[in-house]
Amino acid sequence: MARLSVAPKARADERIADYLDKHARRVAATPPGTCPLAVQLSLLRASGSQTCGKCVPCRDGIPQLTALLERVVACEADESALSTLKTLAEMIRDASDCAIGYEAASSVLAGLEEFDGEYRSHVFDRLCQQGVGQTVPCETLCPAHVDVPAYIALTGAGDYAQAVNMIRKDNPFPTACAYVCEHPCEDRCRRTLLDAPINIRGIKKYAVEQAPADTVDVPKRNADTGRTVAVVGGGPSGLTCAYYLSLMGHRVVVFEARRQLGGMLRYGIPAYRFPRERLDEDVRGILAVGGIEVRCGEEIGANEMRDLVEAYDAVYVAVGAQTGKTLRVDNARAEGVASAVELLGEIGDGAYPDFTGKRVAVVGGGNVAMDCARTAVRAGAEEVSVVYRRRKDDMTALPAEIESAIAEGVEMVVLESPVGIEVDGSGCCSALVTQPQMIGPVKDGRPVPVAADKPHGRVEADAVLMAVGQGVAAEPFEEFGMKTTWGCFDADEFLQAEGLEGVFVGGDCQTGPSSAIRAIGAGKVAARNIDEYLGFHHTLDCGIEVPVPQSNDRTTRGRVEIAERPARVRRLDFLEVEGSMSLEEVEQECGRCLRCDHFGCGTVEGGRRRYE
Repeated sequence: MARLSVAPKARADERIADYLDKHARRVAATPPGTCPLAVQLSLLRASGSQTCGKCVPCRDGIPQLTALLERVVACEADESALSTLKTLAEMIRDASDCAIGYEAASSVLAGLEEFDGEYRSHVFDRLCQQGVGQTVPCETLCPAHVDVPAYIALTGAGDYAQAVNMIRKDNPFPTACAYVCEHPCEDRCRRTLLDAPINIRGIKKYAVEQAPADTVDVPKRNADTGRTVAVVGGGPSGLTCAYYLSLMGHRVVVFEARRQLGGMLRYGIPAYRFPRERLDEDVRGILAVGGIEVRCGEEIGANEMRDLVEAYDAVYVAVGAQTGKTLRVDNARAEGVASAVELLGEIGDGAYPDFTGKRVAVVGGGNVAMDCARTAVRAGAEEVSVVYRRRKDDMTALPAEIESAIAEGVEMVVLESPVGIEVDGSGCCSALVTQPQMIGPVKDGRPVPVAADKPHGRVEADAVLMAVGQGVAAEPFEEFGMKTTWGCFDADEFLQAEGLEGVFVGGDCQTGPSSAIRAIGAGKVAARNIDEYLGFHHTLDCGIEVPVPQSNDRTTRGRVEIAERPARVRRLDFLEVEGSMSLEEVEQECGRCLRCDHFGCGTVEGGRRRYE
């Protein structure tokens, strides 16, 4: 029998696949601040290598398009090059036989529109726009701009208290973000070039476990300025603003409508994800700075806002987005139908639901939907289904949350759009009626579902939880005179409320529902701007010495992941689901940091690249 051998072409294909994998890593690790035209050029060159050479528009057009774009990137083109670039790209897009030429030209045309200012800057000013220039990825992508390499180095050195204070320099919620942050800091981690992003959140979690936030001394407060600021809302944004204003020396009074501080960190996230006692550590750490008075159970309306504006030197409104939305379907107010946001809010004050033996349907595909579904499992539900009108891949919830929910027994019913609720003879919910969907054209990055020509579906349910969005309780503030767009408060680039002197807004009530770290970042920015508005320019020095960076360890290693308790066990209680890294694991993970704050893009000072 003749021997078989691997064909040379197959071996070459394997090598190409390996090379492309490395190229994909480089794309994934593209640092923020990179010139967008340079990125476009690199992608266009990659498209040129894919052309089969059969059709002239693709074979000859892409090289010409590449040459033109090279001149623009090098700041050697004139205004006529832009019109030529557009005309040539349109010809290639419309005349190419296959998707290679079409997609390459379409990307160039999209870039001409998306990066119009950058193109004009290259042509007319002969330089990149202000702000272009590689930065430290993790620090730049963190909405609070926390010095990530510094606290990783401190954690690796075993100086956990200083690591916590390094985090707290820019984010007074180190514990909260160690548990529930969506860690955008990991998205462009340069370590991706070698193996995988560093588990930054896991390192932070280890640090706050070794040095709880309320045991670490906060920085000393500046001298009292005699100025007073009212903060409306005791959530992550409001408390962040209060913390930094107090450190600057201003006196702050926080007004919170609920019984306890924390906002959606307490009233929107279940205890199994973020134990309440760990949240209290952050809150105690914030209040330890002094100069902050807290008034819980005081709801602020239009009249109260007028009084605050008169009595205080500045007011920061950070009431969040704590009202639940619903769907306009038949029997939406039937017994057994509830708002997911309100359910989680009640749990925040210790009122847990009892779904023993019930069938529960959760409508939605975000993190709130997953939180409610996993809560229903723990509350004794016999069956729990998440009903979503798009595909599972289109869910906005974190992939880890979706996987955890499935592991705990939650069924994902996708491509089904709720159209009504069936009720029994006593008016109680008995089933969720759905219209099957089919996936349609892509819009804003996601395929749009459209109704399929199929009969209605039916999900039997004794309880239906609506997790279809959150809203802002804006009416009292609108009555006071604050302007809104689509239910969110209007503000200028400095977070000052439109048309109102001394009133600032930030967080979810200004941006719409977002993540905790974005609300924290808004609170930090608001504190700085309020300080400037009051006539000051305070600087805050944490006084921490960061370990000297060692040479990069480029040995490829797997990423350390935080283990969770087995699903069959954790689904029975509300105890914390996550475990912790060991000392050995955290030291290895910290050692993977390439210290971009000292090497590579971290050595680039700000400013624009200029081409002479």
